[in-house]
Parts: sequence; C-alpha cells; structure tokens
Amino acid sequence: MIVYLVLGLIQGVTEFLPVSSSGHLVLAERLFGLSSPGLICEACLHLGTLAAVLVVFRADLAELVRALTPRGNVDRRKEIGFLVVGTVPIVLVGLLLRGAADAWFHSLWVIGIGWLATAAMLVAADRRACRTGSAAPSAAGSLGIGIAQSVALVPGVSRSGFSIGAGILVGLRPERAARFSFLLSIPAVAGAAGLTLWDGLREPAARNADTLGILLGAVVAFLVGLVALRALLKVVVRGRLWPFAAYCAALAATALVLAALS
Repeated sequence: MIVYLVLGLIQGVTEFLPVSSSGHLVLAERLFGLSSPGLICEACLHLGTLAAVLVVFRADLAELVRALTPRGNVDRRKEIGFLVVGTVPIVLVGLLLRGAADAWFHSLWVIGIGWLATAAMLVAADRRACRTGSAAPSAAGSLGIGIAQSVALVPGVSRSGFSIGAGILVGLRPERAARFSFLLSIPAVAGAAGLTLWDGLREPAARNADTLGILLGAVVAFLVGLVALRALLKVVVRGRLWPFAAYCAALAATALVLAALS
C-alpha cells in the first residue's frame, strides 16, 4: 500500500507543476527502487489527476457545453474550435510514436535532456509573461500550443510547462495560457489513459492487480492534484516560472550524471 501511496503523491504533485510527472516516476524507480506500477495503475493515476482538472475547471467546462446550444456564447464556440485544433497534434504524434515512446522511459539521457528542454521553455515564458497579453489564442496559436503539448510525450518534458509556456509565447496572459493548457489536456490525458488502461486489462497480470492499492493511489493523486493545480494557478497568475526552471535544471543534471555513471 505504501508504494501506491507514494506513487499517488508523486503523480498528484508533478502532473500539474511544470516539472514532468513521467520523469519523476522514472527517477524514483532508479533512486529508490520503486517498481513500475504497471499499466492499469499508471492509467488510474492519470485518471485521478484528470478528475482534479475536471473539478477545478468545472465552471469553464459548463460554459463550453452551453456554447453548443443555439443560444450559446459565440466566443466560447470559437474556443471549442481552437481546442480541437490544439488537440490534433497530440493525436497524430501519439499514434505515430506510441510504440517508440515507450523505449524513451528507459533512458536517463532522454529524461535529462527533456528536463533541460522544460527548463529552457520555462525561462523563456518567464521572461515573456505579461498581464497585457490576449485572453484567447488564434487558430495558429492554438496549433502551436498543441504541438508543444505533443512534445511532452518525451519523458522529462513537462506537459503543463510546455503548453503553458507556449501559450505565453504566442501572446496569452499567463492565467489564460494555463486555463487553455489544462482544458486542452482533458482529451489528451483521457485518450492516453484510456488506451493504457485497455492495454493493461488485456495483460495476463491484470488478474493479479491490487485493486485496493490502485484505488488508493488514484484517490491520493486526485486529492493532491487538486491542491497542486490550484497552487500552480496562483503562481502562474504572477508569471513566476523561473523557480520551476531551476528545479528542472537540477533534475536534469541529476539524471545526466546518473546516466553517465551507469
């Protein structure tokens, strides 16, 4: 049970803070001997943090649903279109690299470089962040944010860090970049978790899965994710991303040193 508790804590904290949850899980396996949680547990942990996004942005999601009605808000309908545009890259890249990406999780070199890339993106966004940016992206900006999100298939690259950073770089206010980033993450995370869960359920080991432990991990990921997401949104409003960049740079150095010594 302790292992699932720790995995839930790691997932809940690092899924939303721009520091890469996948990189942390791999590094924890190497440093502390935590075993891989398995596909079913991995999927449920992501579904736990996805539930946190749905709770925090429930009002925004309700507005988007109302926009689909005849009397819906035109601006919200446009935003739905921009979210669809932003989702296209992650779908295409995910399908093309689904098999190859699995091998990257075994390379500390890849993870270290991913963290360096995240640090660079956060530094760039921190310098660019301003309160006078726009409230909504253009179609081209949405595509750019979607492409940035798809880069997060590389372990060590933070999905939230890259997509929020890209949103700021295309001219969005920091808080709007974060909002668009997390709304954009919903179909991506739901799709990826669904495919992972399907693969896990088809494995012979699925019969021996620790259902109670997996449920504990998912609940912990949800509760901790709620706190982490709300904390991040408060930090992003101020446009202060450099502390996360410094943290990612330190993790990158750790991963690269371990890779060189192994």
